Amino acid sequence: MVSRPPDACAQDGGPQSRDWARDVAFDQAHLWHPYAAMGAPVWPVVAADGVRLTLADGRRLIDGMSSWWAAIHGYNHPLLNSAVSAQLGRMAHVMFGGLTHGPAVDLGRRLVDLTPAPLEKVFLCDSGSVAVEVAIKMALQYWQARRRPTKHRLLALRGAYHGDTFAAMSVCDPVTGMHRLFAGLVPEQLFAPRPACRFEDPWEPAAITEFADLIAAHKDELAAVILEPVAQGAGGMWFYHPQYLREVRALCDAHGVLLIADEIATGFGRTGRFLACDHASVTPDILCLGKALTGGYMTLAATMTTAEIAAVIGRGEAGCLMHGPTFMANPLACAAAVASIDLLIADDWQARVGRIADQLARELDVCRGLAAVGDVRVLGAIGVVETREVLDLAALTARFVDAGVWLRPFGRLVYLMPPYVISPEDLSILTATIAAVLADL
Repeated sequence: MVSRPPDACAQDGGPQSRDWARDVAFDQAHLWHPYAAMGAPVWPVVAADGVRLTLADGRRLIDGMSSWWAAIHGYNHPLLNSAVSAQLGRMAHVMFGGLTHGPAVDLGRRLVDLTPAPLEKVFLCDSGSVAVEVAIKMALQYWQARRRPTKHRLLALRGAYHGDTFAAMSVCDPVTGMHRLFAGLVPEQLFAPRPACRFEDPWEPAAITEFADLIAAHKDELAAVILEPVAQGAGGMWFYHPQYLREVRALCDAHGVLLIADEIATGFGRTGRFLACDHASVTPDILCLGKALTGGYMTLAATMTTAEIAAVIGRGEAGCLMHGPTFMANPLACAAAVASIDLLIADDWQARVGRIADQLARELDVCRGLAAVGDVRVLGAIGVVETREVLDLAALTARFVDAGVWLRPFGRLVYLMPPYVISPEDLSILTATIAAVLADL
């Protein structure tokens, strides 16, 4: 065992007691960050409240990312703090194997009540990627139990992103996606073209033709279709027509293929409806939820399905769904989720998201005239500015920090997914900063 000097193991005495230069140096030498090379620039955060992050040097940044779309109520919310503190005083965790507890039951009730019938079976898991893994297992075990083992592949959409674990990677875009380095190591799935008909444009029946041909040709080997309804997220921030989703639902029914809706990024109101599926009045066979589920307080996700699918899986060879995380249905996370959902419902979220959508559409429109910009699009509390050239992520992020905002561009996309509680004044600072920075490109 390697010994360390005493100060290396000292407890954090608070932001003022730390040597932040030393901490950042250690971070850059030893800590991985998401999709970043070792040593990439980082900005230490010492506190967060409302829509602002406080850096170690005292600067305050307006957060336009909701901590990757999760902190819909902002930070340090007293109601969420109270719920987590109260649960911590009773029980931080207990295994879910053979035991249950109030927060899990309360959360399950809310999810069943808020999602469309017949979705009524709830699997509580650790993260969005795991929720997708569980959904894929559900589909595969369903067909195994029905003695159709040849139905073992998935049909996904190009431009998709469904997570970082291996089954989830297999249904992300295989060419432009983040996981193409793993080609040949993950299951080979089928991919339809990204839906070409934009959300706000008239429906074009030809937009579903290639998808229809694929599902018809491969129906005997397809366990499920998986997609992000209406709004593709990390794969390109693309918003497509709700009729496409209706057509997919009808084709799945016609060809005996399950439909998995990945609402990890879009659930809980982000697109202007509680679920993005609601734009098309479509109910999937399996639903994945995450990110905003706990209001950004704890990692938690859920995979929901129907009583019929659950019953068939239970009659299969294993007699159960073959998944069970150690921290499944963590009581702290469930308590945070219950409080977040109750706060969302009580807080007139639809009016808040509608106001954000209108303001984003109005204020980002100025970016259309910039030479560096190729497209601007808005759906609900999501605003996207797409540039003509790939962006220098590190340089652009630093410029945004210097301007007092926190944004995390990628590829050719600068986008906003602010907390729903953001004020019009703070949102205007975000949109104006984007326009000013991109005007200099």
